[in-house]
Amino acid sequence: MNWPRPSQFSRRVFRVWQRNFEIYQQNWKISFIPPMLEPLLYIVAFGVGLAVMVGEFEIDGQKLTYTRFVAPALIAVTIMQNSFFETTYNSFVRMYYQKTFDALLATPLNLEEIILGEMLWAATKSLIATLLMGTMISLFGLFEYPGALLLIPLAALGGLCFAALGMICTALVPGIETFNLPIFLGITPMFLFSGTFFPLQNLPGWAQTAAQLLPLTHLVALVRSCALQFWSGGLWLSLFYLLAAALILLPLAIALMVRRIVH
Repeated sequence: MNWPRPSQFSRRVFRVWQRNFEIYQQNWKISFIPPMLEPLLYIVAFGVGLAVMVGEFEIDGQKLTYTRFVAPALIAVTIMQNSFFETTYNSFVRMYYQKTFDALLATPLNLEEIILGEMLWAATKSLIATLLMGTMISLFGLFEYPGALLLIPLAALGGLCFAALGMICTALVPGIETFNLPIFLGITPMFLFSGTFFPLQNLPGWAQTAAQLLPLTHLVALVRSCALQFWSGGLWLSLFYLLAAALILLPLAIALMVRRIVH
């Protein structure tokens, strides 16, 4: 397996991004509706239903309603889902069924640039969804500004991490139906046990330790802290985790995809 070199990349990477963006513009109404309306469903479900049962509780020395606790986690989950599913199902379809990668290779683009462009586009989709969903949630007064503006760079960073994870899955699965396995073993546990719907301290000690290995745990912690302005020293560790994950997973994803396609 050959690791990508910086000399293999050029500004042509953004042509891949541009191609995907132009396709996205053709279906923008369908793409805009879920991030705009999904927060309303969650806020009604949690704010009107579950929050009444839970009431207020304390986290990091501050009292919160359950709705305010969950709202930032919805952003983190959206970042994960948009980027991961873009570089799994959508990238696999473009590579295997639509033969888009073959068409792009007929241009001056090389394979490494195509794969990086795919991941950059996936991170962009996460950023767009974050802006839409964050705007809707802000209308309910659930986010604190200016701290919530930090969700923009966090969406880009988190999007790159999960885009790389998704591309690694695409490089390893034998067929599109096999994506059910990494979703069941990875995405679903992260969705449930990364501090999204209940504080991590409610878990047993071993489960809290295991949760710290999950990238969504650190993304949820950062998003929640920025959105609600709960600052602590442990956030630096979460930020370092995501930065290190992006630096390791992005070249690994490119190398594995090149190996799959070439060999």
